[in-house]
Amino acid sequence: MHDKKQFEQLMLQYNQLRVGADDILQMINDENFDDAISMIKSREAIFLNCKCMRKYLELTPSQEQQVNEIVDEIRKLELRNIETLKKNMNEVKQNLNEIQKTEKIQVAYELKNDELFGSIVNIKE
Repeated sequence: MHDKKQFEQLMLQYNQLRVGADDILQMINDENFDDAISMIKSREAIFLNCKCMRKYLELTPSQEQQVNEIVDEIRKLELRNIETLKKNMNEVKQNLNEIQKTEKIQVAYELKNDELFGSIVNIKE
């Protein structure tokens, strides 16, 4: 079905998804993960609605090109968000490993029951 208003509605929703991807990145950078997760979940309905609208709309070649361009842009933004999360996760994992190593060394050298000697620790862990 050709319908200019339906197409405009579809583009508005895609723009909402595009802006949302930038907002999610900002939340990730601000370490506001609860709000980011809530926003991601709320966007699922918009994605499904866009999918249904696109399925039933008969787009002109020009409209199809516009839709494909914004979908590609949204895909790139979402991949950027995923890569940012992966990078942050790896940093947290490295920090946690360093903290655990330091804690093991500290625990090994703490005086227990007035002992004067520390324990042997495998520092390769």
